[in-house]
Amino acid sequence: MRSTIALLLVTGLGIAGCDSGKQPDPQATATVAADSPAAADNATDEPERIGTVDRSNKGQAAPDHGFLDPAGKPVTLAAFRGKPLLVNLWATWCAPCVREMPTLDRLAVREKDKLQVLVISQDLDGAAKVTPFFDKAKFAALQPYLDPDVKFSTGYGVNLPTTILYDAEGKEVWRVSGDMEWDGETAAKWIAEAG
Repeated sequence: MRSTIALLLVTGLGIAGCDSGKQPDPQATATVAADSPAAADNATDEPERIGTVDRSNKGQAAPDHGFLDPAGKPVTLAAFRGKPLLVNLWATWCAPCVREMPTLDRLAVREKDKLQVLVISQDLDGAAKVTPFFDKAKFAALQPYLDPDVKFSTGYGVNLPTTILYDAEGKEVWRVSGDMEWDGETAAKWIAEAG
């Protein structure tokens, strides 16, 4: 039954689009569109890709959902307390998710001493899909964490991609819905809110 529900959820997300869906309270969110040097550095004339930030859950504790570390061992977000943590929920079938992964990798390399970046796949096939993706991508810092039971996306009630920032004590600072340039100026300002 759980597998059927998860399959229906993923199918619905695929039909609806990865980053569309219910928007949070507009007073608690902000969408920004801006040109940035990050776009110029990437040799494009496109504005910086910026998702929608939602601060309405600020201060809530990180969930205790279990997921799998790169070695396939069970872990929870509590294991990452001690410095700010950026959790990205993504899937190999989600084009905006795949597009933002290199920017998350560059962020993880740049901020490795100050920020942990965790990408948790919501692929139902788990390692069968994610391992080949990571082998091909050859990320410098990102590691493949897996949530084949999609506990995070269903627990949060979010579409993909969604990224959540937690402070060093495991309290939510904000969450971003949609595709984002995580190595850009806007992301840097928002991440600084974790203190």
